[in-house]
Amino acid sequence: MALAAVPACSGGVHGGPGAAGLRDPYFPGLGNGGYDVTHYALDLAYDPATHRLTGTADLTATARQSLSAFHLDLQGLTVDEVTVDGKRAVGSRAGHELTVRPHDELPDGSTFRTTVRYSGEPETITDPDGSEEGWLRTADGALGLGEPTGSMAWFPGNNHPSDKATYDITVTVPKGQQAVSNGELTSERTSADGRRTTYSWHVAQPMGSYLATVAVGRFDIRRSKTPSGLPVWTAVDPQEAQASKEVLGRLPEVITWETKRFGAYPFSSTGAIVDRDGDAGYALETQNRPVFPGAPDLGTLVHELAHQWYGDSVTPKSWRDMWLNEGFATYAEWLWEEDHHGEPAREAFDAVYARPKGAAVWSFPPADPPGAAQISDTPVYQRGAMVLQKVRETIGDADFFSLLKSWPADHKYGNADTGDFTAYVEKKNPGKAKALAGVWDVWLYGDGKPRQS
Repeated sequence: MALAAVPACSGGVHGGPGAAGLRDPYFPGLGNGGYDVTHYALDLAYDPATHRLTGTADLTATARQSLSAFHLDLQGLTVDEVTVDGKRAVGSRAGHELTVRPHDELPDGSTFRTTVRYSGEPETITDPDGSEEGWLRTADGALGLGEPTGSMAWFPGNNHPSDKATYDITVTVPKGQQAVSNGELTSERTSADGRRTTYSWHVAQPMGSYLATVAVGRFDIRRSKTPSGLPVWTAVDPQEAQASKEVLGRLPEVITWETKRFGAYPFSSTGAIVDRDGDAGYALETQNRPVFPGAPDLGTLVHELAHQWYGDSVTPKSWRDMWLNEGFATYAEWLWEEDHHGEPAREAFDAVYARPKGAAVWSFPPADPPGAAQISDTPVYQRGAMVLQKVRETIGDADFFSLLKSWPADHKYGNADTGDFTAYVEKKNPGKAKALAGVWDVWLYGDGKPRQS
């Protein structure tokens, strides 16, 4: 479908098109080559009664090659207009790919601005593992969730964890509704006729597209601060408020403990979004404030907040590296029990190891899930945490707890893969390289249930 019959610059185009897809091992069509997005400005309006979303997405990006065309990821919705640097561009659709042909070639290294105006009924996307994401209709509104592919259901972008950017997210909703997102609330405005409210959120630190969220509905909003002065912003569906009160009341305590264990908190605020039980099928570590379907338990809160360091600040280069998110967050749960209830993390390790050879946890190595449907399976979480316990036993507590802080600090706001992590650990512990290689071979990449040495 052509969006605008405007030819490319007649002066001659010497660049080529950016790649459609980044060849991710599990989602090869996601993300796009030839450019990096540095900032998204999203202006959205949503009415739950009609399930209609209208949006304008302004993307600021840097060309990494001379571009005659480039791609954006957008699932469904109708694209009404595309411009690049203020000039109308040609847009065409094929599946989730929106191909943009700018009026003028974009030189390598240049900064350019793309504006996409779009509308329609946003879709719910079903992942290979059967979970749902994208734009989820809730009992009183909607919830936008993105891991791993869902963000493209509500805004166009370079939808891959390797391309992080800052965000401004503005959402207009009918009177009586609220819109909660990542970062900090910078303004709340009521329309002149009193029928609509606009919420503007600013995300100052880089964020992967899968970590962006919008929650539309009716919420009990609470603002507070941790003992160190970090702003805490929670939004809870009124039906979940009483059940959530005790655990969310411990959020400042959890952040304080995680800061002691993992280093300085990487973002400018924290908090949580609690929607009704059943509004989503899982909790998710959306940046600044994780999303919970129903009142969270304490272990889940510890897990999702640990992701702010492991996954949100240092983000995987590809979806193969999910164990770097989930293994660390699972180990945070084990460590919480160790520090607060005197139950050593080794006991949690032993409990997992006691499972028989045919158990799901031994079905594949954590660093190499067999396919997209398995990137959130048990080995990624629990066997990933077991890798960290073996690293701890190999290098000793002092160096291990130093590692828990230095790894996210040295990769703050960046991306890393499994090779980066193993090389980093070995560099930090040069006398243990041979023993660590055994950990990688047996626990990180080895098939089946490892034999205890």
